[in-house]
Amino acid sequence: MSVLAKSWSASNDPRRLAYAAAGLFLAALGLLHWGFYQHHLILDTVEYHRYGEAINHGRVPYRDFEVEYPPGALPVFAFPALGHPSFNFYHREFQILMAVCGVGALAAMTAVLRSLGARPARVAAALGFAALAPLVLGSVVIYRYDLWPAALTVAGLAGVLAGRQRLGFSALGLGIAAKVFPAVLVPPALAYVWRRHGRREALLCLAAAAAVVAALLVPFLALAPRGVWDSVVRQTTRPLQIESLGSAALVMAHQFYGLALTVVSSHGSQNLAGSRPDAVGAIESALLAVALLGIWVSAALGPAQPERLVRYAAAAVTAFVALVKVLSPQFLIWLVPLVPLVRGRRGVAASALLGLALLLTQLWFPYRYWRLVFNLDTGVWFLVLARDLVLVSLLAVLVWPNQAPTETEPEPARS
Repeated sequence: MSVLAKSWSASNDPRRLAYAAAGLFLAALGLLHWGFYQHHLILDTVEYHRYGEAINHGRVPYRDFEVEYPPGALPVFAFPALGHPSFNFYHREFQILMAVCGVGALAAMTAVLRSLGARPARVAAALGFAALAPLVLGSVVIYRYDLWPAALTVAGLAGVLAGRQRLGFSALGLGIAAKVFPAVLVPPALAYVWRRHGRREALLCLAAAAAVVAALLVPFLALAPRGVWDSVVRQTTRPLQIESLGSAALVMAHQFYGLALTVVSSHGSQNLAGSRPDAVGAIESALLAVALLGIWVSAALGPAQPERLVRYAAAAVTAFVALVKVLSPQFLIWLVPLVPLVRGRRGVAASALLGLALLLTQLWFPYRYWRLVFNLDTGVWFLVLARDLVLVSLLAVLVWPNQAPTETEPEPARS
């Protein structure tokens, strides 16, 4: 990465760096179609194709068929299904759409770095990391729709930092409607806008995000209130998923102390069932709530500076990924456009830990996933536990207080 950064740093124009990163990213996606990347695939696109076909045949989501995803995800499923293509054609069109989202995320990262006044070497390193990340994480990048909400999240951050805060919050609202997790950015971003632009502007930004969410959600609430409610209940009452930190701890107890565990398939994932996993899931959810509250309070109490907003935005999403009781491999995609934006030695350490988490995930998913599910395989369990602990370490790096103030930009007066 250092050689890449030095070669790209010859240009002071971040647009050239963005073009180069986009080319690298598209090449990386192309390589995911070859060799071991194509072994033992687990495809969510089969389900996406079914949703898209149903929508394009005039069936109403949540009313005429069950959907486990929020309304903002539906366009991504329906668009590649226009014309009722075969699954193979749909597969290709969906991957093209994800490539567009990924390039959009790189463009938004470039905008963030420009607002931060980042030097070319920093821009090159951040964009290069994000561009090559698919090769480290693996095929899950092109067979899940998570590049869509990830791009919206970093676009929202870019809008807030560029002084287009209402547009930025609108992008966050669209991201929330697509996959909920961008909601964890709203409190620190709202505090930032409040401190910099005043209460009225902050409330208008919040209203913009809420309006976008309502525009996508309310029509389905009107057409299929029960179906929407059932979808919400299914997602909010999911059991402890087998890849989460809590599950890894229970599997450790199984490996070393013979703790009896039951694996069940439900809610679109493989989970641990029983009173003990339910209790661990409740504890993990409580830890997540405490971590997010701490991050939000810290972000609000400190100075409203762009570098701090970037760091706390990355920390909030990292806390959600590391401590949520459902941790699917594709969740790491959310971190790829955010963590490399963090400045200085903290950012280098955070990016290194994220890269390690991506690699550890690819070492077992999808190739060895079913060995974990059916056999609670010791080797696979160790990789899962190591990945989860690396994510916790990443969170610690992001939230660890500065020894001394590093941002010297004065905070503007409230309007």
